[in-house]
Amino acid sequence: MPKNKKTGPSSDHDQQTLEIRNATIRDVPGLRRFVNRVYKDAGIPGYTEGALNGQINNFPEGQIVVTYGDQIVGYCATFRISGDIALKPHSWEEITGNGYASRHDPNGDYLYGMEVCVDPNFRGYRIGRRLYNERKRLCQELGLKGIIFAGRIPSLAKKIAKYKTAENFVQQVIQRKAQDPVLNFQIRNGFEPLGVIPNYMFGDRDSLGYAVHLIWRNPKVETEPPAGKRKSYGGRMPDTVRVGTVQYGQRRVKSFKEFLGFVEYFVDVVADYKGDFVVFPELFTLQLLSIEDQELTPAESIEALTKYTPRLVESLRDMAMRFNINIIGGSHPTRVENNRVDNISYVFLRDGNVHMQPKIHPTPNEVFWWNIEGGNTLNAIETDCGPIGVLICYDSEFPELSRHLADQGIQILFVPFCTDERQSYLRVRYCCQARAVENQFYVVMSGNVGNLPNVANMDIQYAQSCILTPCDFPFARDGVAADTTPNVETVAIADLRLETLKVARSNGTVQNLKDRRHDLYNVRWRGV
Repeated sequence: MPKNKKTGPSSDHDQQTLEIRNATIRDVPGLRRFVNRVYKDAGIPGYTEGALNGQINNFPEGQIVVTYGDQIVGYCATFRISGDIALKPHSWEEITGNGYASRHDPNGDYLYGMEVCVDPNFRGYRIGRRLYNERKRLCQELGLKGIIFAGRIPSLAKKIAKYKTAENFVQQVIQRKAQDPVLNFQIRNGFEPLGVIPNYMFGDRDSLGYAVHLIWRNPKVETEPPAGKRKSYGGRMPDTVRVGTVQYGQRRVKSFKEFLGFVEYFVDVVADYKGDFVVFPELFTLQLLSIEDQELTPAESIEALTKYTPRLVESLRDMAMRFNINIIGGSHPTRVENNRVDNISYVFLRDGNVHMQPKIHPTPNEVFWWNIEGGNTLNAIETDCGPIGVLICYDSEFPELSRHLADQGIQILFVPFCTDERQSYLRVRYCCQARAVENQFYVVMSGNVGNLPNVANMDIQYAQSCILTPCDFPFARDGVAADTTPNVETVAIADLRLETLKVARSNGTVQNLKDRRHDLYNVRWRGV
């Protein structure tokens, strides 16, 4: 759609103007506040940050906002889906993937409208009609058969006693013998009721859980399908994302400056190979404890490390910008609010932005030695190479976390890890390969090797860092794009084709994401 389409609510050119555009990740905090405000009295829960990230990342051209100045006054969310699915009765959670638009099918022949909401203070400016028109225009641009959705019936709760059933009330509205502001609006906009769906949306008190199944048929597309099925050929996009994973050697250092010298060396190496990402292992900053002349107690170790946090963040942020590369900064114990300590992975983007991803599940050793606690946030991170996710070591062994990130639209998962012997390493490795298969995305592992005498809980290391792919024809035969020799300090580099993921997800031998039974199960995030 056009990136900027402006119209003014007033003829006064000094006034602010209405703007219709695609939603971006930067809109997510404002969108979340806006939707929660619009629905607060209807009993309908708003969207989490993760769900809004998923909607935008899964189908960016289908998410539209209307703004007035800096204020969001309207939002429209859509995704593509097969008519074979959308034309059958369904629930909102099932069809939308619990609000993440994770059932988006690039080959779907219909648009599905999962959301339209308008600021009540702007309902005189036909914001809803503008959004519906944008949907229709997008549908026609994509050459789709039409738009399907299930609309609310907010008058039903007040009128059910008179009309007895939802079906009877809807028929009366269609025959213009009853009024419902939402359904009347949709009919005026050319949508044809197909029937009534019970138990569509939990919590919609005004509609008593019912919704009207509606369709708008694209007049520019033939209604009769062409004879025979068209054969779908695979595709390949030449653009790639180049990733370098550092198998980092732990050794004594004499100063913070010397430590940064080792880090900068590897950043420089991957940047020289024109890399987009360079990845360091979990807890690689524990090397800084070797500066001390004697072994520290666990409490002293944590206190010593957290004092490095500001300098570490400043230095790696500067490095990312100077070398024009995104840095996945392993992880570093960091003191946060309430004087607790989290194991945090810092992601330094080459535009200067810094993101933090805490470890959700600290290992028993982390809890015992350093009293590290688990975080409660897990969001996709928007980069210039698309949305990514980070799970620190043990977190990769919990499939719910990677599925939550997959629902948000990530295409590459980074797993910094720290394991002391082969059995521990293989637990992480096998789980990462499973995550790549079940979510059909790339997984990049980065681990420590070497040893650090006099540093508690970092005595020995075992690692074989690697870059993993789904297991299907477009990828490496064994699902490994690149790997390293075990226990040797080195770098592995691979080119990852994001378009190949899309092809595999829609046309692969198996289609794990597409074939999920949303009618039976889902992952519901309760964190921040």
